Amino acid sequence: MVLLRNIRKFVAQFSKDSPASLAPSRTRLVMDPAEWPVIYAIGDVHGCYEELVGAEQRISEDLRDGRALVVLLGDYVDRGARSCDVLEHLCQPSPPNINRIALCGNHDDFFLRFLNNELSTEAWLRFAGYQTLTSYGVDPAHILRVGDTMALREAVDQAVPASHRILLGKLPSMLQIGNLVFVHAGIRSGLPLEHQSDEDLMWIREPFLTRGPELPIIVVHGHSPQVRPHLGNGRIGIDTGCYATGRLTVVRIGNRAAKILS
Repeated sequence: MVLLRNIRKFVAQFSKDSPASLAPSRTRLVMDPAEWPVIYAIGDVHGCYEELVGAEQRISEDLRDGRALVVLLGDYVDRGARSCDVLEHLCQPSPPNINRIALCGNHDDFFLRFLNNELSTEAWLRFAGYQTLTSYGVDPAHILRVGDTMALREAVDQAVPASHRILLGKLPSMLQIGNLVFVHAGIRSGLPLEHQSDEDLMWIREPFLTRGPELPIIVVHGHSPQVRPHLGNGRIGIDTGCYATGRLTVVRIGNRAAKILS
């Protein structure tokens, strides 16, 4: 409980320093609800590769027959120990009966901006970069002790494969299926979806967490860690701080009902 409070405090403070605009704008997807009667969503992974594989196994066991859509809500890197393995897993094809869509989280966007030299090395490491680089076999503390930030960037350029960069660049910021909206963080309350910024979709906390979407939709999101999933007030929040708790939450949505898979 104390650890999760500390996580929220840290990330909320850093969110104040988030960029005023995130360009270029990311893709936003719209799908037909008739095509996907059953949808699963997975909360923030944060480098927890084994938990991600376990979550997908729970989905397969719950699905049994037929096809389903699986939506990952972003933040695949940082915090946990196996960010590289998580991105490599997402680069691979999903099982035949699963259509997997991975959305972009603020940590994923920041990692790409660092890789593209749009974010300083110091800013990214201060945010959460050490664990991610370690997962690629890069020791930032050692390199900075004997070299400089240029040497670190050269090591990163050699370590991070092009496929991971391409994946990070293609992650959409939103998926809408009927009245269900899937995003990483939330939306700006009361603002039509077409006017929502990528910054809000990937970073927002309040007033969304308190007020909900204030639109005739249900928003499924992560980003704000909590002890247990939140269902109500027009939103379903499923970030349960996996890297700190070991719990990667999966929600099943079908027949106008939401069920947490245990």
